[in-house]
Amino acid sequence: MEEQIIEQLKNSGLLGRSGSNFPVWKKWEAVMKASSPRKFVICNASEGEPLVEKDSFILENHLSDVVEGLKLAMQTIKATSGYIYLNSSFYQKHKQKLIDLIGDLPIELFQKPEGYLAGEETSILNAIEGKRVKPRVKPPYPIEKGLWGEPTLINNVETLYWISKIANEEYQNKRFYCIAGEAPNLGTFELLETYSIEQILKETKNYPNFPFFLQVGGGGAGEILLANELQQPIKGLASIIIFDREKTEPIALMKKWAEFLINENCDQCTPCREGIYRINEILQKTPLDKETLQEIFAVLEKTSLCPFGRTAYKPFKTTLEKLL
Repeated sequence: MEEQIIEQLKNSGLLGRSGSNFPVWKKWEAVMKASSPRKFVICNASEGEPLVEKDSFILENHLSDVVEGLKLAMQTIKATSGYIYLNSSFYQKHKQKLIDLIGDLPIELFQKPEGYLAGEETSILNAIEGKRVKPRVKPPYPIEKGLWGEPTLINNVETLYWISKIANEEYQNKRFYCIAGEAPNLGTFELLETYSIEQILKETKNYPNFPFFLQVGGGGAGEILLANELQQPIKGLASIIIFDREKTEPIALMKKWAEFLINENCDQCTPCREGIYRINEILQKTPLDKETLQEIFAVLEKTSLCPFGRTAYKPFKTTLEKLL
């Protein structure tokens, strides 16, 4: 059975829906083959990305499928136990339904501590272990040394949902797209993963009839795309935020991102902590020191400890290049 589900995942081509784009079957196989008496599976239902409500939609409408995917993961890797790691809103809303679905299985519900970075996969490990909630240095990766130093499989809500569909031969190469911002038909939509951004907007009746730009990949670290750049599919987090170009002041928008990143920074990593502080400082002055900003972007991307810092530069860099 274990080899069969790995083969199904491999044939499906499913990539992790957290935005990592890592082949799911490779992660599962690595944990399955790890020689350890204890193994764990974690469903990451922390969803803290600004203006992204994809997991909220899935949990509201497909909770049993997510739990089924978690059960399959535990059976496949022969997990000692599993965890469903929920942000406070999800925990309060779905606690009883999850308890009913879990039954007597060794699956524990865990309420996420406050903070955006509490959803990063190694921060999750620290939270469950009762340690300070901050990212760990990688490698080693959770599949090698996760909870209490044991191999740990971490998949997000959407990934586990699609795994249940793959196991039942119902997967049609689709994914969920969250659309927010200045559009008439906001929400979460299930469409083919090969759709271009333009197709997604038109199919959902959200293609703007005014001058616009998009932030794709989340409201924290998503990049800016213009109307002539929408022929590509979304490769990372399937989030689209629509901005009215005539109503949106780019500097004000960048200040908003900087404030969010400063507030959510764990302060562990010097390049990220100091880099974001300096970005915010530069944004308060005129004229804008674009040269120094570019230098900070390069440092963030190359030397930050975790994905938070390594992607934080993207909205600023693409805004400077395309809107200013």
